[in-house]
Amino acid sequence: MAAMNWQLQTSKWRDYRQLMRLDKPIGTYLLLWPTYWALWLASDGIPAIDMLLIFTLGVVLMRAAGCVINDYADRNFDGAVERTKQRPLATGAVSSSEALQLFGLLLALSALLLLFLNWQSAVLALVAVALAASYPFMKRYTHLPQVVLGAAFSWGMVMSFMAIQGQLPLLVWLIYGANLLWTVAYDTFYAMVDKDDDEKIGVKSTARLFGRYALFMIAILQLGMLALLEWAGALAGLSQAFYLSLVVALVLFIYQHRLARQGRDGCFKAFLNNHYVGLVIFIGVVLGQAGY
Repeated sequence: MAAMNWQLQTSKWRDYRQLMRLDKPIGTYLLLWPTYWALWLASDGIPAIDMLLIFTLGVVLMRAAGCVINDYADRNFDGAVERTKQRPLATGAVSSSEALQLFGLLLALSALLLLFLNWQSAVLALVAVALAASYPFMKRYTHLPQVVLGAAFSWGMVMSFMAIQGQLPLLVWLIYGANLLWTVAYDTFYAMVDKDDDEKIGVKSTARLFGRYALFMIAILQLGMLALLEWAGALAGLSQAFYLSLVVALVLFIYQHRLARQGRDGCFKAFLNNHYVGLVIFIGVVLGQAGY
């Protein structure tokens, strides 16, 4: 009996782990790298260890919470989409009430981190929760849910500056805008994977909105991102290493477009490749501040 209970508990944890996407860390990376850009820029160098730990844990918890509420919102649709039909809520391995309880727990744990930040950051966190919770439902009403996702994914950058500097200078809004454009671009690649299924079930996305011009629009968004980051680099006084990182990011973007022309699998690979874009720019920020 004890062995059976252990197996059931292990299986349930596996389902929760899948629901939170802890087995697929790409989303965490895509949140983490921009947050690190902001932490380093706000600190004008290596951030304090407590800020680094708080925001790293916050990214992990809020990304997990976002995945849970996303699957809750899509629980009646995921079964009809090839890529998502095995998700725990779609298969019934996790109930709707269990998902909401897990979402509440993740939010509560995230809220505990706010005790170590200033009150202004705590107020800004309310915006982060609203954005994260509303995004999954936006795809029912607008073809621009990726914009809401970009706003949510970028909000940790705003909170980083407020927590460290107690203000929101132009610099943070430049990198916020850059990250928002980048998020819309790579999530459009992601939406292109499900475009056919989304059309059948009535789910909206930028992939459907842009249609045959999707790759062109992604390129415009990516170039806009690089332009804003170049402006931010000049404002922050970063050295040549940062601008070299933008050139490498441009090369990666070109590679992503080559992948995307290979069909659905290529679009997914293009989406995954953005992890390296975020990493390269982070390295550029660190070396750029060091004067390389």
